Amino acid sequence: MIKGMSSDNIRGLVLAVSSSIFIGSSFIIKKQGLQKAGASGPRAGQGGHSYLYEPWWWAGMITMIIGEIANFAAYAYAPAILVTPLGALSIIFSAVLAHFILKERLHIFGMLGCALCVVGSTTIVLHAPKERNIESVKQVWQLATEPGFIVYFWVVLVVVAVIIFRYVPRYGQTHLIVYIGICSLMGSLTVMGVKAIGIALKLSFGGMNQFKYYQTWIFTAIVIFCCLLQINYLNKALDTFNTAVVCPVYYVMFTTFTILASMIMFKDWDSQGGTEITTELCGFVTILSGTFLLHKTKDMGKSASGRLPVYTSPDPIPISSSR
Repeated sequence: MIKGMSSDNIRGLVLAVSSSIFIGSSFIIKKQGLQKAGASGPRAGQGGHSYLYEPWWWAGMITMIIGEIANFAAYAYAPAILVTPLGALSIIFSAVLAHFILKERLHIFGMLGCALCVVGSTTIVLHAPKERNIESVKQVWQLATEPGFIVYFWVVLVVVAVIIFRYVPRYGQTHLIVYIGICSLMGSLTVMGVKAIGIALKLSFGGMNQFKYYQTWIFTAIVIFCCLLQINYLNKALDTFNTAVVCPVYYVMFTTFTILASMIMFKDWDSQGGTEITTELCGFVTILSGTFLLHKTKDMGKSASGRLPVYTSPDPIPISSSR
């Protein structure tokens, strides 16, 4: 695997895996903080912000920031179509930690789902495309202002606005897809902005200052705005629904939209043949199958058939209406 990869892709791979460890852990730490804060004040899912005074939540936030920094650096070296699917590993770390810390038990089908995520991630790594050679952030700006990505950008903003003002008040507390949809759509724009800033930093450290261009600061503003929106609605999702469900569903939607945005903006398929693209798609479908299994079998064992559940929690929150 290493011999067939460029040095930049290897750096991106190591950073992406490190990022998954930190981010997967952060979900559990933040969940503990949200639970402690909810016991003494308004819950985040109900619009409360008492978690801001909870040390556990800040510990989780710091852990997530470390993971995002590693993820940020990974995008500077490797294409998004390689880095983003590796986020599936964070599901495994969060599922294992939730099993031991939050008592959200992971059983045989959960383990199978995790295994599928690993297989799919490995397939994508083995057939990852080489990074596009970019010599200036202006090149990224040119890609971002082509008609295809401009249409995608505005469609995302309109859809997110409709969800926030129309569907969040009605279905936010009962339908997981509402909060996660906002996080995933905005996350795809965040990744494209992070990719641009990562390239700018990489080139600047190499002696070519990219922060003299206004385009770099526009990308920075977009990333800040998108991140704040994501954090707000991810907190609501974690406080309202089971962590073992939030993580895989968020991953599937986030990865899908991010790969779509990357293909539109960076045209990752240009550097690959048809066989390579087909193999990567197979790897992605394998990951989707694993996360789908994690989500759809979470309630097994609650029916009269007595089948073994994948996840159980001492304080389950009904989410059946979110399907």
